[in-house]
Amino acid sequence: MKIDWEEFKIFKQEMPHLKGDNFDKLLYFIRSFYNVKSTTFMYEMLHDDEISHLMLQKRQIDSAYKLEEYMRKL
Repeated sequence: MKIDWEEFKIFKQEMPHLKGDNFDKLLYFIRSFYNVKSTTFMYEMLHDDEISHLMLQKRQIDSAYKLEEYMRKL
């Protein structure tokens, strides 16, 4: 499954009340738009996409476990 960046842009416009940066909004988008509940699947999806992979690297998230820890802080 690939991230549809055009849908993400629309999602952000329709959900202006969402807090956080683009990465936080992207996580919410993946959970709600794609109905992804598995952190492992979400990490793989983010890792396989060039843009979101850079977002992961910026936050030093290199595993599904670290992604889960990050999401708990939201």
